[in-house]
Amino acid sequence: MIRPRRQGRSPHRPFRLGLTGSIGMGKSAVASMFRQLGVPVFDADAEVHRLQGPGGALVAAIEALHPGTTGEQGVDRAALGRIVLNDPPALARLEGLIHPEVARARRAFLRRHRVAALVVLDIPLLFEKGGWRDVDAIAVVSAPRHIQRRRVLGRAGMTPARFAAISRLQVPDLQKRRRADFVIDTSGPLIVTRRQVRRLVACLRVRGGRYWGHARNCL
Repeated sequence: MIRPRRQGRSPHRPFRLGLTGSIGMGKSAVASMFRQLGVPVFDADAEVHRLQGPGGALVAAIEALHPGTTGEQGVDRAALGRIVLNDPPALARLEGLIHPEVARARRAFLRRHRVAALVVLDIPLLFEKGGWRDVDAIAVVSAPRHIQRRRVLGRAGMTPARFAAISRLQVPDLQKRRRADFVIDTSGPLIVTRRQVRRLVACLRVRGGRYWGHARNCL
């Protein structure tokens, strides 16, 4: 179902496509496809890694919150996850550090690419944290549950319990699909997914910047 948030956008800024999807749905692969087509992509998760990596701006603050979760390589994300995933107040405090810094980086990204026709904002928690309000359209990356589960549990260090804990923090895939303007299906071969992305990019570059209604049938 199409749920447009705006009837158009200012001609003085790019069309903002929000890209999201639950863990294991293939969002990173899809984001890479957008980049290969020349679309600027802001990767919120990559920004978090940078902030938490060696010399990252948030390493000291996270160590102060949770002593022993950082080292020479920055934040030990697995150790930090074990602390916060099942502790909502601790997670909220951590997010209070991270989200303002990511928002600042996103604003800088938009300034750098202010003359582009189309940009992608790759935000894993787009629905959960309200980022959907700041984009012109939303593309949700999705696959059947059994494929998602196989992908996630194939990752190093992942367990069913950790997968369940992460899933509880995310809006269910079905709800995301219902709220999406576009659904990118990653259950098939990569060439099929790439075809969907190419079609969406071509359509939004031509139509999206003029009037949202003209972009409603891009997929």
